[in-house]
Amino acid sequence: MVFASTRQIYGKPDYLPVDEKHPLRPVDVNGINKCAGEWYHTLYHQVHGLRTCVLRLTNTIGPRMRVKDARQTFLGVWVRQLLEGRSIEVWGGAQLRDFTYVDDCVDALLRAGQDPAAAGRVFNLGGRERISLADLARLMVEVNGAGRVEVREFPAERKKIDIGDYYADWTLIRDTLGWRPRTALPVALRRTLAYYRKELKHYL
Repeated sequence: MVFASTRQIYGKPDYLPVDEKHPLRPVDVNGINKCAGEWYHTLYHQVHGLRTCVLRLTNTIGPRMRVKDARQTFLGVWVRQLLEGRSIEVWGGAQLRDFTYVDDCVDALLRAGQDPAAAGRVFNLGGRERISLADLARLMVEVNGAGRVEVREFPAERKKIDIGDYYADWTLIRDTLGWRPRTALPVALRRTLAYYRKELKHYL
């Protein structure tokens, strides 16, 4: 059993890139829930012998992600804004992030579920590139061939849960399971935008 956890359990990083030994300090309810989920799976492995593994996902992007609102990912909203001819609204913009394309994420899930070496382990996923949010928005416009970017001050009411920069150290899963992110960010964005040009109406 592979539990899909999240980078949100780390909170604001003490150091970068973030490895699996980083302290856990979730800043929102989702992060707290994911921490509990990890411990349940770890406990059942240790006490009951159930073969479990935890993957801490970073920003997973690609076809079929939620784009109608920002409940799961800000990038989904950006896709919608871009394809509807509106400006991409970026808060802050200097924050660094990494992104995992959905095909690479599925590859990690399958490896973790099939390889006995994953049993009882916790692994970070990550992306090939590290990019600021402002540069990411500009890259999306470039890949799309049209669009606008508006960079705005980060809302004061959101500052308490802002983690600043985050990108993952995925050395452990590479060395243990042979996984690595293979899809370059421009390719991931191109595939995502192409999908939603055809299917956007079904996701709103």
